[in-house]
Amino acid sequence: MPMITFIRPDGGQRDLSVPEGTSLMQGATTQGLDGIVAECGGNAMCATCHVYVDEAWTERLPPLFEDEDALLEGTAAERRPTSRLSCQVIATADLDGLVVRLPDRQV
Repeated sequence: MPMITFIRPDGGQRDLSVPEGTSLMQGATTQGLDGIVAECGGNAMCATCHVYVDEAWTERLPPLFEDEDALLEGTAAERRPTSRLSCQVIATADLDGLVVRLPDRQV
């Protein structure tokens, strides 16, 4: 299982094992991580699972889907070049060690 590091806005971090084939959002919410609201349950309809991918990892992720790109325009926290919806990032062995930062707000 890939180990994903989630860094909170206060700098605290939590490492979670996320099963392959599972979205980062699902892995985080099922393990009780605060900071990801996921109002739509992972259907790419709300942008409340917004994260900032560590720059060292951005090229390893698949490109944004058109819907994801559009939703990121409406995030509660600032959109950055490394912004992604965690419901659209699927854990794979290649993402073991991935680091994502949580924004200061989701809604």
